[in-house]
Amino acid sequence: MEDAIVLYPFPGSGHLISMVELGKLLLKHHPAVSIIVLMLNTQNIHSTSAARYAASPTTQYIASVKATTPSITFHHLPPVSDVPCTSSTVEFFSLFSNLNNPKVHQALQTISQTAKLKALVIDFFCDAAFDVAANLSIPTYYFYTAGASSLAVFLYWPALHKRFDKSFKDLKDMLIDIPGLPSIPTSHLPEPMRDRNAKDYEHFLLTAGHMIKSSGFIVNTFEQLEKKAINAISDGLCVLDGPTPPIFCIGPLTSDSNQHGNDQHECLNYWLDSQPRQSVVFLCFGSVGSFSEKQLKEMAIGLENSGKRFLWVVRNPPPEIDVEPKLDELLPEGFLERTKDRGFVVKQWAPQVEVLRHDSVGGFVSHCGWNSVLEAVREGVPMVAWPLYAEQPVNKEVLVKELKLALEVNVSEDGCVTAAELEKRVSELMDSSAGKDVRERISAMRDAGSTAMKEGGSSHLALSKLSELWFRKTCQSRQHYEKHEASYSMPEVTLFT
Repeated sequence: MEDAIVLYPFPGSGHLISMVELGKLLLKHHPAVSIIVLMLNTQNIHSTSAARYAASPTTQYIASVKATTPSITFHHLPPVSDVPCTSSTVEFFSLFSNLNNPKVHQALQTISQTAKLKALVIDFFCDAAFDVAANLSIPTYYFYTAGASSLAVFLYWPALHKRFDKSFKDLKDMLIDIPGLPSIPTSHLPEPMRDRNAKDYEHFLLTAGHMIKSSGFIVNTFEQLEKKAINAISDGLCVLDGPTPPIFCIGPLTSDSNQHGNDQHECLNYWLDSQPRQSVVFLCFGSVGSFSEKQLKEMAIGLENSGKRFLWVVRNPPPEIDVEPKLDELLPEGFLERTKDRGFVVKQWAPQVEVLRHDSVGGFVSHCGWNSVLEAVREGVPMVAWPLYAEQPVNKEVLVKELKLALEVNVSEDGCVTAAELEKRVSELMDSSAGKDVRERISAMRDAGSTAMKEGGSSHLALSKLSELWFRKTCQSRQHYEKHEASYSMPEVTLFT
């Protein structure tokens, strides 16, 4: 029987791509291993037709992986029905994941009949599968796609819960000290952490409890990039009620091509190719990042007044972010005509990997999603940090204050970034000595990331250690989990009823 590793990603493009890149990396070290990716079936919950589902970017991406890397196979779980409606996205996916647990259990049993299942690697958001793996005595590792800094925040959450009896949202902008990180305002903590009376808070607190009972953390980062946070986790400073599972930093893992399978986007093959070297500012805010019409107009004015060349990805304002935007209605009158010689506005999506790699791009205004951060580091493109949601404000704090790989935009009290502020930061990034310093630092970090992945580098060694655990040891027994259950007991988690 061949050795197999099962990967269980969350159904989002960034999560899936990172997990598949992990699979590719494992195959480079162990070509004989079988990589099986469990895919949650989201067709029913999105009310997507079969034809549209088949034509979706995710489906196209999976097809391209199958064609180029046949050792990675995809096991599509059967659809579930009767998923309860809820206003909370976190609660919804928690319920959805729990409904899928019997199907995950069956899939793992089926795989075990024909392969030696060495480990289950689950996404942070697929935590519901932890108990399934424990019942089957399968070692479980969490693949954390958001970097070591936000992992440190998350692991320290039970300690913060025990220390404070008020919600962080009621503590205004009090600074919080978390091992391995600069002091962070409470408003910059991930939103689920801010209200201790919310169900999302309870869910993620329990997830933190599961994580510290796991066999380890696999993190898409590298030692040089997040050394302080990595050391804090490794030294046990973030988990106060028991031993910390080992952390394996195996990044930077980024895709070599875009998810849509079409690299010849018009912004590449006719516009960027005609721009001077490092002259273009790229503005892109992830697959779900969007702005109000008011904010889009402010951004347009700021870009126009900056006088800089720009490539800007514009999505429709919420709630219809997947509807193609009508640029003439959303942007200031005459903006497209006035900036046509130095600007290019793309509707909905652009091939970010290829854009950042392009020689004409000299700056990146980003939401600080971790995949975007790693892609910018990999290509040595300096950033303006404009976080929107999730752990992105934490990433911004580290990028700006500690690593100095990005400049920060200041947000007004009404949550808007003014045209003058964007103009100032774009000009600062492209023209000032501060921008030059950021460019030099991120170029050095690019080289450090490349070295980390080479033989003898920190990430290469981490993956070798992980591989030794998987392929030279047998699966752990259920007693392993029961032992950890006692070691990592956290009475504060049981406060929720």
